[in-house]
Amino acid sequence: MPDVPAESESLSRPDVSDAVRVQILATEHWSLLATRSMTWSELFTRANMFVTILSASIVALALVAQATDFGDTFRLFALLVLPVTLVLGIGTYIRLGDAMAEDVWLVMGMNRLRHGYLDLAPDLAPYFMTGHHDDIASIMQTRGPRPHMGPSRILSATPTIVAITNSVLVGVIGALLAGMMNDHPALTTTAAITMTIAAAVVIVIVPVREMRRFGESLVPRFPEGSVTTMARD
Repeated sequence: MPDVPAESESLSRPDVSDAVRVQILATEHWSLLATRSMTWSELFTRANMFVTILSASIVALALVAQATDFGDTFRLFALLVLPVTLVLGIGTYIRLGDAMAEDVWLVMGMNRLRHGYLDLAPDLAPYFMTGHHDDIASIMQTRGPRPHMGPSRILSATPTIVAITNSVLVGVIGALLAGMMNDHPALTTTAAITMTIAAAVVIVIVPVREMRRFGESLVPRFPEGSVTTMARD
């Protein structure tokens, strides 16, 4: 009975032309690009949905406040509406964080494919503005002209805006609960500030730890300075 070649041997046949290699790489590249486009579309849709519901909640609270003169009925209504909005905001924030991690993963994959392109045609390297290594520095190079995450980029990012909004919602809910027990301005203000700061700390610390673990799980195959030895005809 003839020997059956192993799967690794069948996949590494040397009789594949450069044209076929480029076609295979391009197919994978377009697949990753389409997935990245869908990820960003979902990111903006989720953020837009949260802002829309938040705006509707504020309008509803304003109408109820005029009808009840900010009495106990208003507080009860607010404590029904705002927690639901907060749950949606937390879900949106979690999904945004996952989408950003997925985007890094997809960019890493596309950088690997560019590395394959340049292994076939190394003379094209000067024409690539995006990175062609799969380490963090090259990933940030592909994501934009400013490779470093400065304060302006962090503060203007959609997850940061959603996180700030969620923290404020927690503070407002804390102020409403404090007001139902003792409607003193100093008490409600202290409760609002304390709850907002505590929520902001939690919202920042947990994702930072998750992103650190995610970063550690990314193992580059072609870091800066590496050389590929793709089989050639």
